[in-house]
Amino acid sequence: MTFTVEQEPRPKGAWEYRYRIYKDGRLVADYWHDHRGDEHGIEFVGGPKESWPVGRMTEFLEGGGPQPLSLSSAAVAYLSRKCP
Repeated sequence: MTFTVEQEPRPKGAWEYRYRIYKDGRLVADYWHDHRGDEHGIEFVGGPKESWPVGRMTEFLEGGGPQPLSLSSAAVAYLSRKCP
């Protein structure tokens, strides 16, 4: 099983960053964080919403900027439990 993440386009003036999370190419969740990374949460397709799924936002996402965006190993472990 492979999880991938992609960032959604951010509307000008928006204070949230939003991401789509896929499992084997199928959308399983939408993830978000505020502009500072202080607050973050996840909403599963057809399922619950949760705040602070794995520690801080920086413990969920890796990369960004010049580096490719990816999920941390903690995020993958969390998603594997939530999306068997």
